[in-house]
Amino acid sequence: MDIQSKKIWQQACGDTDRNYSDVCLEWDVILNGPGYAGAYPSCEQILKEHGWSSKKRTDIWRFANQMKDGDIVVLRLGTSDILAVGIIVGDYQWSNIFADIDGWDLQHYRRVRWLWKTNGQHKKFNTYTLKQGDTTQELTSDEVKQWLVSLSFSNTEMNRPLVELPSYEPKQISHEEIGEYLFEQGVSSNSIETLIKEFDELIRIAKWYKDKDAPSEFETVAYLVVPILRALGWTPQKMAIEWRNVDLALFDQLPRDDKNLAVVVEAKKKGNACLTAKSQAQGYAQGKDNCKRLIVTDGLRYGTYLKENNEYKLYAYFNLLSLTDGHPIYNCKGVKEALRIMTPEWRE
Repeated sequence: MDIQSKKIWQQACGDTDRNYSDVCLEWDVILNGPGYAGAYPSCEQILKEHGWSSKKRTDIWRFANQMKDGDIVVLRLGTSDILAVGIIVGDYQWSNIFADIDGWDLQHYRRVRWLWKTNGQHKKFNTYTLKQGDTTQELTSDEVKQWLVSLSFSNTEMNRPLVELPSYEPKQISHEEIGEYLFEQGVSSNSIETLIKEFDELIRIAKWYKDKDAPSEFETVAYLVVPILRALGWTPQKMAIEWRNVDLALFDQLPRDDKNLAVVVEAKKKGNACLTAKSQAQGYAQGKDNCKRLIVTDGLRYGTYLKENNEYKLYAYFNLLSLTDGHPIYNCKGVKEALRIMTPEWRE
């Protein structure tokens, strides 16, 4: 790979607790945030007023202004692992399609033509070969540069078309719209009324937790997950906390045994990736033929999976603090469909 006279960047893709590299690699992008304040440079003053450090604001400035078309970028996780290498294509952009990447608002983005990608085996270097700190930094490691020089790519790879990004942005959904949808799907009026009333309290608790130390998984289940499931109509008899290592098991009928297990709920501490808990939840559901649904959550965010051809696939996702009609980056439905899947009445 020719690196002469080219600026080389290292770009973080989250951390070991919340890694969004799959989004970057699937959609030919790199991301930065927070992005809620809008595009750069108009966001600069808003972020300053909201207390974001000059270090973070400089990081976004670097991402928006200093990166250039044709620069080389390596996607890092931690200080020793490289997951991908690519070439930046075009200028800085901002879009709400990246407003919720497993809970992070990462609307600042740039397109990247990935040339080398990890195949499950990250390229590993000595610890601290890659810099900690800012999401976007200039790469200075001679060791990594020597490795880059050893890479070679065909003209086809160097000129392949970028993956086309989704064409629509998620829209906010009101409580009334949620209620109307669930009623049309056969959910009882009592359950809907209870749910809508519960939402205000859940959102209040969720906002309180947002700026606090992460609650334990047990606290998350007790104060956020159980109330929303109870509001949707699940009875205590059909809900078992810490059942055979499952954080929360839901049964479509009694007794509480393997053949009646309907849903596995896996909870994570706030601040950790909830969607990556899918593999753990799927492991608990293995061999339970009646279990067609998985729910993964940190109490704020909920990913709902449906079993299809013996594999659980993400069907719908929502965030209590931002209820939307869908998530184009995950190619899945939004809050209305997620809540429908979470009801006791759901059937294939």
